[in-house]
Order: sequence, then C-alpha cells, then structure tokens
Amino acid sequence: TTSVLPSGQEIRLASRLVGDGLRQTDLSVPTVHCAACIQRIETALAKLDRVESARVNLSMKRVSVRWRGDEVPPFVLALGRLGYQVHLFDPEVGDKNKTLSELIRAVSVAGFAAGNIMLLSVSVWSGAEGATRDLFHWVSALIAIPALAFAGGIFFRSAWNALRHGRMNMDVPIAVGVSLAYAMSLYETINHGDHAYFDASVSLLFFLLIGRTLDHVMRERARTAVNGLSQLAARGAMVLRGEGARDYLPVVEIEPGMQLLIAAGERIPVDGKIIRGSSDLDCSLVSGESTPRNVAPGVPVQA
Repeated sequence: TTSVLPSGQEIRLASRLVGDGLRQTDLSVPTVHCAACIQRIETALAKLDRVESARVNLSMKRVSVRWRGDEVPPFVLALGRLGYQVHLFDPEVGDKNKTLSELIRAVSVAGFAAGNIMLLSVSVWSGAEGATRDLFHWVSALIAIPALAFAGGIFFRSAWNALRHGRMNMDVPIAVGVSLAYAMSLYETINHGDHAYFDASVSLLFFLLIGRTLDHVMRERARTAVNGLSQLAARGAMVLRGEGARDYLPVVEIEPGMQLLIAAGERIPVDGKIIRGSSDLDCSLVSGESTPRNVAPGVPVQA
C-alpha cells in the first residue's frame, strides 16, 4: 500500500501555537518501537532548519515537533526518508490497526510449530539415527518454514525496512540469528548431519513474540491511561471582560493577559498566576503530592 503524506497546508492547519512564535505539530508514527528509533528520529528532525525541538512518545507512538516560521519544515519527508510511515496525530481516533491480533496469531503459530518440532527433536536426542533421524529433521524443516514465514514476518519486515533505509534496529539481529540457525540446520539435514536446530530457531521466535506481545499490551495500557488523563483536562474557562462581563471560551481561544474566573471545584485550564482570592489546589497530577497546595495572589499555577 502507498502512504499519502500530509501536505504542508494540512500540517499547518493541524499545528497549534505554543507561544514565542512556536508552533507544535503532532504526528503519528506507528512503526516506531524502540529506543534506537527515538534517538534516530529526534536527531534527524533536530537538524532541520526552523525546527526547535522534536520529542518522541513511544507509548503513544507520537512525534511532537516544535517549529517556527511561516513555511512548514520538511519533517514529514525526513521521517519518510528514515523509513517511517507518518500521518497527522488525531487523539479522537482510536488505534484501529490489528497489531495485537497479528501478534497473537504469530505467537500461536510459533508455539504450535515449536511444540511439534520439540517432540520430534526429543526422539533424535533419545538416540534416533540414520534414516529415522533424517526423516525427523526433514519434517522439522517443513514445519519450521511456515512458522518462520508467518510468525517471523513481523521481525523480517521490520529488519528489511531498516536495512533498506541504511539503518539498524533491534529486529535486524533477531532476523539474522533466526535465519542463520535455520540455514545451518537445513545444511546439516541435507548432508545427513547429526544435529539440527530447527527447534531452537522456532522456539526463539516463540519467546520473542511473547515478549513483543506483552510489550504491546503494556504500551496500550499506558496509552489508555494517558488518554484518560487527557480527558480530565479543562476544555475552557470563564473569562472576565470589562465592566463585569463574562464569556466562556475554549482553551484554544484563551490568550496571554486574559483574566479567568475559576470557581471552587473547577480545573485550572491554562498556566497562570493568581491575581485575587485564595484556595487549596489538588496538584497531584503535576507534582505527585496528594496533599492540596494552598495558593494565594502572586502564586503561579499549572493546568
């Protein structure tokens, strides 16, 4: 499939002002999956003109780019050259990909193949020789082929994509190790060797896929928790106008210098400073402290 990259106009419309002439654009990068990806993306984007900073959120698979100027920097093209699929991040749209289902199917296939090959290997380890040993090796080789092709496809595709763009990731040594183990075992089988390691190559895939699945589940839980916290944020606030007038404005329309009226029990919508009044604020989401903090005029507060 061909990925359609967002245009400069779309990126500018999707970006938001964050102050001091900076704009922030959030991009979704579904194929980022390790620390090496984070370092590579942040380093590449930081080298672009007009890009002030780039931060990767691995749990959300999101890249936040802060830039300045009227012309959008070519950070989408830069990510494309690194081999990453990119589209605009939309927090309202859930992750519809079938990564977890694919991982579960891969684990099932690898587990089934590893179990059956292990049963055949037990016979060889128990002393089977000659034609019987060769037969069990050939059957193991045939069972391992679909397991490597389907279950190992997750690692092979990622490794090939990385090598094709002149970089390395954690899946490259996995793909190389599994392939070499199978190739060596096939060579031994063809030459009637005593030892073959089809069970090792498929079992390695099985356990690696279990780890990848658990990692994916934990990341999804973290993403759900982050989305839940974001839903707690205030959507707007009451703005005090001249002559006692009041208007309720969404957060995106609140500008520096405006005076806000925060009633008891309401959430602080934006960072600011207390002008009048005092209260106890629950700052646990910001500071981690469960004890409410007393605030008075002149004290800064965070959203």
